[in-house]
Amino acid sequence: MNRPLILVVEDDAPVRNLMTTTLKTHDYRYLTAVNGEMAIVEASSHDPDIMLLDLGLPDMDGVQVIEAVRTWSNMPIIVISARSEDTDKIQALDAGADDYLTKPFSVEELLARLRVTQRRLSFMSAEALAASSVFVNGSLRVDYAGGCAYLNGRELHLTPIEYKLLCLLSKNVGKVLTHTFITQNIWGRSWENDVASLRVFMAALRKKLEAGEGAPQYIQTHIGVGYRMMRVE
Repeated sequence: MNRPLILVVEDDAPVRNLMTTTLKTHDYRYLTAVNGEMAIVEASSHDPDIMLLDLGLPDMDGVQVIEAVRTWSNMPIIVISARSEDTDKIQALDAGADDYLTKPFSVEELLARLRVTQRRLSFMSAEALAASSVFVNGSLRVDYAGGCAYLNGRELHLTPIEYKLLCLLSKNVGKVLTHTFITQNIWGRSWENDVASLRVFMAALRKKLEAGEGAPQYIQTHIGVGYRMMRVE
C-alpha cells in the first residue's frame, strides 16, 4: 500500500527540514512549498493526500491557502503554526482545516496526527467503495458486492442470467443497450438464437421487477434495437 503524498507548506527552512526528514524516515512521500502561491500550485498540480500548512507565510496568510484549496479539494489539511490563540485556531478550522498542531511540536505528535488522518482517509475510501458497490433505483437495490438484488426491501430470486442482465442494465442506467452488446456481455457471443433467448430472459426479469398493478417500468424495450433501464424516482 502506497503511503499518502504529503504537501509540506513551510517557509522556515529548519522546521521544513525537520518535517521532511521525519516524513522520509517513515517512508512518506512528500512535496514542499515555501509560500502560499507555491502551495496552491503544488496542491492543484499534484493532488496530494494531506497538506501540512504553516499559517505565517511570506506572501499570504495560511487561511487564504485553506480557502483557495477548499474551492476544489477536500484533502485533509493539518495546520502547524506558532499561533496558539483560540481565535487563530477557530479561524483556521472554520476556513476548512481538519486539525491544528501548535509549534513547537514533537515528531511523535506529528506522526500521530498523520496516522489519525490516514485512518480517516482509509475509512472514507472504504465508504466510497461500499457506496459504489450498491445501485439504487426507486425501490430497486442491487448489491454488486453481495451478488443479490432487492425490490421494496425483499430479496429478488433471480437466475444467474437474470442477475447478470440486471447488473448490466443497472450499470448502464439510462442507456439503450443493443441486442448485440447484451448478448456478447452475457454469453460472450451474438448469435440469432442468443437474441431469442435474451427476449425470454428479459421478459422473466421484467415480470419480477414490475410485478403488481401500478409498478414502475424499470426496463424499456426498443423494438429491433435492444433494452434500456429507466431511472425511476
